[in-house]
Amino acid sequence: MNGKIKTIEEIAQIADALKRQGKRIVFTNGCFDLLHLGHVKYLQQSRALGDVLILALNSDESVRQLKGPSRPLVPENERAEILSALECVDYVVIFNEKRINRAFEAVKPQIYVKGGDYTIDTLDQDERRMIEKSGAKIHIIRKIGNYSTTNIINKISGSA
Repeated sequence: MNGKIKTIEEIAQIADALKRQGKRIVFTNGCFDLLHLGHVKYLQQSRALGDVLILALNSDESVRQLKGPSRPLVPENERAEILSALECVDYVVIFNEKRINRAFEAVKPQIYVKGGDYTIDTLDQDERRMIEKSGAKIHIIRKIGNYSTTNIINKISGSA
């Protein structure tokens, strides 16, 4: 693993140090199974909202819980390496739970970002309450094109 990929314990210490330096931390999360242009533009726009972008990446187990037994297609360590290679991503932390609570609590960011396929009302409501209680601002990035890992999978399999 490279220097951008951290454990939850490490990212908590890093986030504390960054906040002491006055840095504005942006936090996002997702599966990022097959990286596509929509992901890259989303991450670039997320990073532009602050000084540091911390990406919480769903582990293989949590992806299976969310997407089913055939996913992910790309293992977590490979997904983490690919995402950490992007200039706009400052840190990647892999989380095993279905929800972001533990990783979010470790970072305590000022801004939480989700993609345009979500609205405030479609966010997991337990996560939403935790984020709002922390004082973090929730920012929804407008949907960028019609990019989708599921669409790519369907196209490859001939289902699209």
